[in-house]
Amino acid sequence: MDSGPAASRRPGMTINPKPLPLNARHSYVAGDPWEGFLRQFFALLFAALVALSAVPSFAAEQPDLIFRRSTVFKWLTPNDKLATYGIDDPEVDGVACHFTAPERGGLKGWIGVAEEVSDISLSCAQVGPIRFKAKFAQGEDVFRKRRSLFFKKMQIVRGCDVKRNVLVYMVYSDRIIEGSPKNSTSSVPIMPWGSDPIAKCVDWIEK
Repeated sequence: MDSGPAASRRPGMTINPKPLPLNARHSYVAGDPWEGFLRQFFALLFAALVALSAVPSFAAEQPDLIFRRSTVFKWLTPNDKLATYGIDDPEVDGVACHFTAPERGGLKGWIGVAEEVSDISLSCAQVGPIRFKAKFAQGEDVFRKRRSLFFKKMQIVRGCDVKRNVLVYMVYSDRIIEGSPKNSTSSVPIMPWGSDPIAKCVDWIEK
């Protein structure tokens, strides 16, 4: 005859399991929902940061590197440099711009997480007959380039000095929260070139 725990149970009798400790019950009840929520949250956060950091050249193609010069020597890692690039205005034939920007070296610069300073110089010039491809807004983006892993970028924008028939280009850097007042401006008077008539930038401004 059985004398163990099974023999002492009566028909219809239910044995409740031993209650879990309070902290164990909390992790059991709240663990799964919180784990799913946190996974979704961090996935969305990562996607947003990647989207913000991967700022492409807005209209112009990637700039042409003209040359680099070292400014600060670094042991075992890349030097700090000044890099000069060239771009063509993607919406205005006959205009080319060159800009020089600092590029940090060291370990952070090597792996691509350094935040670059905002000291960027700009020079634009007429290099052929100027022909407009489409209407544009005053201060429209011509080129963008990422200046830090997240949030910071440099921009080249274009405007028209209607009174003088001059294209005006400006470079500056900004962030989502706070940008920099440092900037550089370059003017391109629209001059005759060959037999082409002189274009009027005022005719191409969006009203």
